[in-house]
Amino acid sequence: MRSPALSAVLTLLLITLSWTLPAEAAHRAHKTAEGKADARAISAAIASPDRPQADHERDAWAKPELVLTFLGARPGMHVIDYLAADGYYSELLARVAGPKGQVIVYNNGGYSSFIGQKLAKRFADHRLPNTLVKVTEIADLKLPANSLDAALFVMSYHDVYYTPKGASGPMGDAGQMVSALFTALKPGGVVVVQDHAAQAGTSPAESVQKLHRIDPEAVKKTFEQAGFKLDAQDDAFKNSEDDHSKLVFDPSIRHKTDEFLFRFRKPA
Repeated sequence: MRSPALSAVLTLLLITLSWTLPAEAAHRAHKTAEGKADARAISAAIASPDRPQADHERDAWAKPELVLTFLGARPGMHVIDYLAADGYYSELLARVAGPKGQVIVYNNGGYSSFIGQKLAKRFADHRLPNTLVKVTEIADLKLPANSLDAALFVMSYHDVYYTPKGASGPMGDAGQMVSALFTALKPGGVVVVQDHAAQAGTSPAESVQKLHRIDPEAVKKTFEQAGFKLDAQDDAFKNSEDDHSKLVFDPSIRHKTDEFLFRFRKPA
């Protein structure tokens, strides 16, 4: 028969474990993507002398090593650079993924028109052969189920809510877009979103149209409704001096906005 003292000790131990084990499991889960990242491949990609000089200059404020590590970038991965614009991250991902991987460089019509020939110049002469450029509207983008290890949005997720001049509505439907990505990702696959923070509680339609910002909680809600789990977040781009009232292109705040960095995971 157990003594009252021994029973009390065992009860305390069980209570402690019930709190400690989930916390440790969560910590391990948060480190999963970073643990898969290939630091050597990431460093080599960033340091490559074959990258455009403008890209090297952008590295100072873009912090690509941090973002790619957070994504879990590694050789052999299949990833989509979503609304990739001029392909800054597409090139880095292609260099990391290597010949056994693939990078889908995706832009919609609006983004493609805005960047003009920049992508064509970047990929001229088949210099990054493991890339696949796609240009179509968000609602029309077809991605095979369970085909991707990761997806990356860098300062582009908010634009799905943006209504261009002359257009009858926004670029896409965020819920539909995120649900389609959920289907396209392999179990355990991740989506990383880096974007400009808006004031808490503001409607994405309003904050995006006026300031090109989005409430981080609105992003979380859309991903969680699609079945994703918030796996990790990083404050590396946080700026408490940004009061969220300025357009992100304002010279006083450009490249210094308060930004969030989230990683969402499709359950395995």
